[in-house]
Amino acid sequence: MNPRLALLRPYPFERLRSLLAGAQPPRGLRPIPLSIGEPKHEPPAFVAQALTAALGTLGTYPTSAGLPELRSAIARWLERRYGLPQVQVRDDTQVLPVNGTREGLFSFVQAVVDPGAPSPAVLMPNPFYQIYEGATLLAGAEPVYLDCSASNGYLPDLDAVPDSTWARCQVLFLCSPGNPTGAVMPESLLRRALDLASRHDFIVAADECYSEIYADDARPPCGLLQAAYRAGNASFERCVAFHSLSKRSSVPGLRSGFVAGDAKVLEAFRLYRTYHGCALPVHTQLASVPAWNDERHVEENRRLYREKFDRVVPILAQALPVERPDGAFYLWLDTGDDEAFARGLYEQAHVTVLPGTYLGRDGGAGNPGRGRVRISLVASVADTVEAAHRIAGFARRR
Repeated sequence: MNPRLALLRPYPFERLRSLLAGAQPPRGLRPIPLSIGEPKHEPPAFVAQALTAALGTLGTYPTSAGLPELRSAIARWLERRYGLPQVQVRDDTQVLPVNGTREGLFSFVQAVVDPGAPSPAVLMPNPFYQIYEGATLLAGAEPVYLDCSASNGYLPDLDAVPDSTWARCQVLFLCSPGNPTGAVMPESLLRRALDLASRHDFIVAADECYSEIYADDARPPCGLLQAAYRAGNASFERCVAFHSLSKRSSVPGLRSGFVAGDAKVLEAFRLYRTYHGCALPVHTQLASVPAWNDERHVEENRRLYREKFDRVVPILAQALPVERPDGAFYLWLDTGDDEAFARGLYEQAHVTVLPGTYLGRDGGAGNPGRGRVRISLVASVADTVEAAHRIAGFARRR
């Protein structure tokens, strides 16, 4: 067996299952699961229609490069969304479909990390999406954690990283809006990351799967490719951005996303994917085209999340300190002992949330996730409001 498998830690939801083992929630009180970031909004009907219409392609092998019509739809969406000039994104060389950001992020690290380099490192925010760490360890690199806490606005302090660490960095992961904090990175910080990448020759990999869920229509989150273009890096050198339809279109089961950016990097990644055998199925690609071409369903999706924040935050604020994030669909609540809170909430209120300890790692100031829980506002508006009342009631009884 690959000895690096022994380096992997139990996944957060495995730890949650162990934490809740033996707990008995009240009988007759229906469960409200808010631990997993799995959107429950009604998917757009036209995606299902396109998927059904494409089932005749089941006898066709997909190619790693993807269909031209999908790559074109993605490229044009990037240009519209991020204010890039028309045909600025080359759909033939700067876009690759992936099976959702999870698969794309993991396989990307395997393709670009050189395990033979002296002490290779991959830098990532802390707390973080656990795929960053697992991919890093299995690629033979060291994960370096950049603490994101309330004291720094839940954003990584890139200037606190010593040059000796940047010198061995091969990939810098960024996530905006962030998981689990919902913090949005300003363009200035994205540009700073690109400056460091140019100086120290590493790749900036931006996980932007929550990019379409944000609080203010007048201020959509800046993207990495947008920041690169505005900084004069029109070819997106040393940077790649990952996107998905899972959150944008509420179709997590479709497993459809893309990576876009530096053509040289994507050329090598495409070669890797040819052997890896993870090409996006043709019917999935054809169902994805109309999803990238339509914004009305995304606006409605965003409206529903805003409604939930509007209604839930005042309820929780009566019992707990709560901050409304700038993006994503999570609340990052300060609860004290996060594991005790999560188990007690499940036992007494039949609401499931995720302890923040499971999403972070011990750094210089301890684990920045300790003492917090992540609440995913993915259920219906009614269920989310009901859950908020239960959480507030439990918090007051503690």
